[in-house]
Amino acid sequence: MVKGEGSSSRGTVPYVRRRVPIHILRGFCMGVADIIPGVSGGTVALLLGIYDRLIEQISTASSGISRLARGDIAGCKQQFRAVQWSFLASLLLGITLALLLLASWLRTQIHERPVIVSSAFFGVIAASAFATRREVRKWAPPLYLTFGICAVATFTLLGIRSGSLENPAPFVAICAGAIAICAMILPGISGSFVLLMLGLYDHLIAALEQRDLSVLGMYAVGALVGLVLFSRVLNRLLNRYRDLVVSMLLGLMVGSLRVLWPWPSDQGGLENTGLGTPQIEELLGALIAALVGVAAVVVILVLVANRENFDSDGALEMP
Repeated sequence: MVKGEGSSSRGTVPYVRRRVPIHILRGFCMGVADIIPGVSGGTVALLLGIYDRLIEQISTASSGISRLARGDIAGCKQQFRAVQWSFLASLLLGITLALLLLASWLRTQIHERPVIVSSAFFGVIAASAFATRREVRKWAPPLYLTFGICAVATFTLLGIRSGSLENPAPFVAICAGAIAICAMILPGISGSFVLLMLGLYDHLIAALEQRDLSVLGMYAVGALVGLVLFSRVLNRLLNRYRDLVVSMLLGLMVGSLRVLWPWPSDQGGLENTGLGTPQIEELLGALIAALVGVAAVVVILVLVANRENFDSDGALEMP
């Protein structure tokens, strides 16, 4: 039994309203992560303990959309009634705020201070992986092997990237949106870095900065298609093989640290995954930034845990 968003002794509506700010904060953290190539919003969701719930709710909504497309209106209504819309809408609002408020600024920081930004998020991901290892109920040799294979495979594959595309065709943007959204909901796989590998990261960020709704609409259509197709598969896997899936996700998280190595082989910053040697004069600043990233994870976990304890006080347990 877990604490739900349903009825409580203080009334359903007040209880749900108290939950909205913490969900917006979670969404904002996810949005910040999705802006940075190499960092995944799914990592934040897993770290904050809402990953399973997020995938379940997206899967339920996707099932409703699928039934609507088949003309099953009654089935669509049934699925939509089962969705916790306040949870999803609050997360989406937080993500949107992060993208609108910080996309341009973070992009500038990535180019102007690549070592500091990389080090800070290196600390964030390393601390997140350490904290979320507890999501596996019982570690066993097959799970350690799965973790290792995924980590090595991710580390290797992330060494591949392409040049930038300035004016992609609409179909290309839609496909890129579908692929990127699948990556974004997987911890360790950065949707931003996938776009970078496809040569479309600058194209999307420019559209966000210019509020180009036609371009953003193409990516949004692709993202919707990707969610409908992928979330339901992932939800089934989590329900049936949760420890195995989480060990794979942790492998993806650890392998993705390659993107955040502060000293790439040239001056490409986060856009380059070649591994270079550390610069002595930059070590202290990089270490401090990494520790700040670790501290940020600890603070977020404490704040969320305290708010969860406050909000759940007096609430009925829901299945």
